[in-house]
Amino acid sequence: MNEIEKLREVVQESNNVVFFGGAGVSTESGIPDFRSVDGLYNQKYKYPPEQIISHTYYRHYPEEFFEFYKDKMIFTDAKPNTAHIRLAQLEQEGHVKAVITQNIDGLHQMAGSKEVLELHGSIHRNYCERCHKFYNLDYIIQSEGVPKCSCGGTVKPDVVLYEEGLDNHTIQKAIQYIRHAEVLIIGGTSLVVYPAAGMIDYFQGKYLVVINKAPTPRDQQADIVIQDSIGKVFANI
Repeated sequence: MNEIEKLREVVQESNNVVFFGGAGVSTESGIPDFRSVDGLYNQKYKYPPEQIISHTYYRHYPEEFFEFYKDKMIFTDAKPNTAHIRLAQLEQEGHVKAVITQNIDGLHQMAGSKEVLELHGSIHRNYCERCHKFYNLDYIIQSEGVPKCSCGGTVKPDVVLYEEGLDNHTIQKAIQYIRHAEVLIIGGTSLVVYPAAGMIDYFQGKYLVVINKAPTPRDQQADIVIQDSIGKVFANI
């Protein structure tokens, strides 16, 4: 029995699977991992992406922040791929309890997943920093320069920038799911971004599974390690 067949058996026999995913889940929907910076990026921006999407940069250079954000963080044409769709089906079938994601694209919900914990927020939620009025993604896309609320405040995307803390309620809920899971599948993440990566330490269940194209720091601990495309793996589960 190969590793994918073994994983299929483990998932089908469990009613308490938790999926923890990163950028690699969305790259197969055509959303590039902004850490893999292309040549065009270097011609256009003076600073590395981590600096531009930091809280400090957002405060000091909001025009440049929103130019980068609209250019590199929003992909309105992206559609859920096989992994998103299969995870939603596995939830409906009673196998998957929750999806914990580091992505901000909303593709898990678009695929039909109901219990999705977004550690780093979502491009689909935007709030006025002054009066807290809600704005959708279209409002941000159609705004010229810095998006402004009707009250005059700045409309900020509900995404966690560098230097900002994660939402405490979301973290606690994610930890609870991981702590009580029988099967934890980690997919499409290098597990180097903290505090998200540290959540894996709470897992006490039966099967730790890692699906990633490159090796991760958790491979040694995992019961099943698959170095392959996440879409291809989920197509066979």
